[in-house]
Amino acid sequence: MKDESTLLEVKNLKTHFFLDEGTVKAVEGADLTIRRGGTLGVVGESGCGKSVMSYSILQLVESPGRIVAGQILFHRQLKCNGQSQMMDVIDLAALAPNSRAMRDIRGEEIAMIFQEPMTSLSPVHTIGNQIEEVITLHRRVDHATARRQAVDMLRRVGIPKPEERVDAYPFQLSGGMRQRAMIAMALACHPSLLIADEPTTALDVTTQAQILELIQELQRDLGMAVMLITHNLGMVAEICEEIVVMYLGEVVERADVFSLFREPLHPYTRALLRSIPRLGQIKQGRLDPIQGAVPDPYNRPVGCPFHPRCAQMMPGTCDRIHPELIERRDNRAVRCLLCEP
Repeated sequence: MKDESTLLEVKNLKTHFFLDEGTVKAVEGADLTIRRGGTLGVVGESGCGKSVMSYSILQLVESPGRIVAGQILFHRQLKCNGQSQMMDVIDLAALAPNSRAMRDIRGEEIAMIFQEPMTSLSPVHTIGNQIEEVITLHRRVDHATARRQAVDMLRRVGIPKPEERVDAYPFQLSGGMRQRAMIAMALACHPSLLIADEPTTALDVTTQAQILELIQELQRDLGMAVMLITHNLGMVAEICEEIVVMYLGEVVERADVFSLFREPLHPYTRALLRSIPRLGQIKQGRLDPIQGAVPDPYNRPVGCPFHPRCAQMMPGTCDRIHPELIERRDNRAVRCLLCEP
């Protein structure tokens, strides 16, 4: 039984896309847990199912994709008489995407920062209109109150002259400003969980640092949990407490940040860490990339999905047996036949 610190549990989640060419198993048995107020990092190469998993949590997967198996248990705390609290567990995977119950959770209790704000924000509505819509959708307030709250939220995320910027359109803002506006919209209703899907994509290094500091500051102030999806292992090492490594739709390793960087267990995790450029590296030296490429999603390898690229592959074993996720006594988990007892 989970304790009261558990906020979200993803159990054996499977999200598939049914296309004419075949079935794409974008997420194939993902398992993770997010603690209340904690920070979880999800890492892996492009195409490993990170974003699709986050979209599945909010029931935003569009046709022809759908959740075919698994549970997404959201442990919601309900206030009674404004003081005491009771726990209500909801399986988000069982809710219809357009149901009233799902719409009540989406945006209010679980919010998301998308990868590219220029394509995520409406180009024909002002920033203020889009933030006000979130507020009025989940709060019983009038237009004037919603506008005042939108201005306050823009000020809180560090946008200068928020009284003027609230009437600006997305194309009138810089990339960093658009990302801040996206964060303001996501946090307008003070959610319990913020899913940040590569929130610093296409931003310069200085702006990236500012956005990360802003998310950390707001997390401390609002007491929310953060699920950070990224390719940047340095970013994960700096702000995350726990890390989940995904490959081809599966969670291959789960650990706290210190244990994973000190002693990675899965060959894929070790390969990711070896591929990181390091300061002071000899200019003539070559990077150590992962050999090969992510397999064709229409034709998943038999056995361990990583075995065609693994230097420690055991012929006759790794190419035949699909490894199960092994839960260790030190609260770590790994999906590898080399780690079986």
